[in-house]
Amino acid sequence: MSEQRSFEELQRELDEIVTRLERGDVPVDDAIALFRRGEELYKECVARLQGAELQIEELVPRDPAT
Repeated sequence: MSEQRSFEELQRELDEIVTRLERGDVPVDDAIALFRRGEELYKECVARLQGAELQIEELVPRDPAT
């Protein structure tokens, strides 16, 4: 099994894909593959952020007045 990549590494790859697609010089088949990979990366980044948010919520004491 491969080592899990950091959030920052995933985000960096996603940024590179967006840059390539925005340039518009990628062949259509490659653009579709990049778009699909970008979707995978986006979903993984969102999942990681949601997990981090839940961990923070568990660590921060709640104000009983709210």
